[in-house]
Amino acid sequence: MQLNSINKSMRKYIYLFALVFPIILSNCSSGKKAYEKGDYYSAVLKSVNRLRQNPSHKKSKEALRKSYPLAVQTAEQKATTILSTNAQFKYKNAMAYYERINTMYNEIRAAPGALSVIKNPKNYFAKVASLKQQAAEENYEEALILLNRNTREDAKTAFLLFREANSFVPNYKDVRDKMDEAKFLATLKVVVEQIPVPSRYNLSGNFFQDKIEEYLHTQFRSNEFVQFYTPREVKSNKLPFVDQYLRLQFDDFVVGETHTERHTEKVSRDSVKTGTVSTRAGEKDVYSTVSATLVVNRKEVRSRGLLSMRVTDADSKAVLTHRKFNGEFIWFSQWGNFNGDERALSDEQLDICQQQEVLPPDPQTLFIEFTRPIYDQLVPAVNDFYRRY
Repeated sequence: MQLNSINKSMRKYIYLFALVFPIILSNCSSGKKAYEKGDYYSAVLKSVNRLRQNPSHKKSKEALRKSYPLAVQTAEQKATTILSTNAQFKYKNAMAYYERINTMYNEIRAAPGALSVIKNPKNYFAKVASLKQQAAEENYEEALILLNRNTREDAKTAFLLFREANSFVPNYKDVRDKMDEAKFLATLKVVVEQIPVPSRYNLSGNFFQDKIEEYLHTQFRSNEFVQFYTPREVKSNKLPFVDQYLRLQFDDFVVGETHTERHTEKVSRDSVKTGTVSTRAGEKDVYSTVSATLVVNRKEVRSRGLLSMRVTDADSKAVLTHRKFNGEFIWFSQWGNFNGDERALSDEQLDICQQQEVLPPDPQTLFIEFTRPIYDQLVPAVNDFYRRY
């Protein structure tokens, strides 16, 4: 029996090792396979990484020795070929290949085992610095052309090109001003109209509305080219135009719908010790069935609502999407009493009998509670809709 248990345990560990061992091997690749596939750059990085962990690893040293000259040669040839053409963004694209050579230089210099194989790795830091100026200029010029087309999509591309030019050469020409200009034109401007809760309900929707406004203004991350404004902000910012209106309104809601019910039942429990009797052999416990009449009161206060989200085009007035979201919150209280033997009751029933009727939350709190699930539905719906822009 013990031997069988040991065999089962051994089989378990062998199985786990069979699953994990290939993963370990893939993570500790010497770079040989990448070299054989002609991916010399990956072969260099993999072999260097392995040598950083094990400086004397023979296969990795051999893979590095063979792959590094070919990786450098390949990158140089591709960069030279690109620079000899009139291709768009040729300086940026050529620079990417020289950056590969610089990356290999840094990786090898940081791994003694690799440096023992490639004693003088090559770098193009000066070349890259020169190309960054030219890459910034070609990005800048193309972005200006796109910006002058005065369309939102072209402005988006122009903004990205200006931003990239600024990453090549910080504060290149007036690139920051151009970024702002392109971003403004590229950004979809959405006015959020939150219709107040009707005053006859004597409730305030400020908590819910403020939460939505806070999300749209500070937490919305689905699309950097979408900006939400309140009607007040449209005026204060003097926006020359807006693109869409996002209208949020409660179509219907009920707060404090109360239901009370009373449930009476007879409960019993068998084999309960109810006393003792004397016999010739001594005293003997007596067991019998005990019962009680249980009365349970339950009060439920239901609050629910339906929120409408409608997006319309500012120019054509066309409805772009219209969705509705339900929310519900049920507050309840239970209390009770019984007649009879309390031993017939369960612990839960006894607990109910110890409770007293309590007052429900105020209507404003109930309103806030049923809007929470609506908010949780509204946020992803807004994200999904505006991600496409």
